[in-house]
Amino acid sequence: MPERYGPWDRAYDLFRRRQRDGTWARIVTQLQAEADAKKLITWDVNVDSAVCRAHQHAAGASKKGTCRRSRPAASPSSQPTTGSDAPGAG
Repeated sequence: MPERYGPWDRAYDLFRRRQRDGTWARIVTQLQAEADAKKLITWDVNVDSAVCRAHQHAAGASKKGTCRRSRPAASPSSQPTTGSDAPGAG
């Protein structure tokens, strides 16, 4: 930080004081109003507020001591066939 600003903690204290009293919010609001009056801002905003919550244990990490390959497959086409289940048997 340049010496002309003094000690960093003093500059930080001033910043926080101006943040708490709303100085920075007023500056931003004023700058936005001026830019809007000059048609310098396009106010096309799209906000997606959808939230998909999952259980805290559903993060996808494998459990200790389990192997995904040892679990039975969910699709019937990947299950082993016996002689009587094989195509053309019977």
